[in-house]
Amino acid sequence: MSQLVIALAVLVTVVALIPPPVVADTAGASVSVPAKVNINTADVKSLMTLTGVGRSLAEKIVKYRDEHGQFKKATDLRKVEGVGDALWEKNRERIVVK
Repeated sequence: MSQLVIALAVLVTVVALIPPPVVADTAGASVSVPAKVNINTADVKSLMTLTGVGRSLAEKIVKYRDEHGQFKKATDLRKVEGVGDALWEKNRERIVVK
C-alpha cells in the first residue's frame, strides 16, 4: 500500500510541474509575437531577448562578429562558443541574417 501512495505522490508532483496550456486570446486583443533578431546588427541587449542568451553569451556573439565579420547565414551563429544545439533549436525561428 505504501508503494501506491508514493507512486501517487510522484505522479501528482510531476503533473503539478507541467505548465498550463497557452490559450489564444479570443477577445480581439493582439498577442505579441517575439521579434526577429538580426544577428549581424543586434546589440547585446537585443541578443539577450533570445531564449537562453544572457549577457555573457550576447557579448561573445558580438565579439565573434567583430573578429570574424558578419554572419553569412543564421546557422553560423552555432560557431560561437556557448551556442549549442538546444539554444539554436529554441531560437531558430527568430534568428535572421540581413
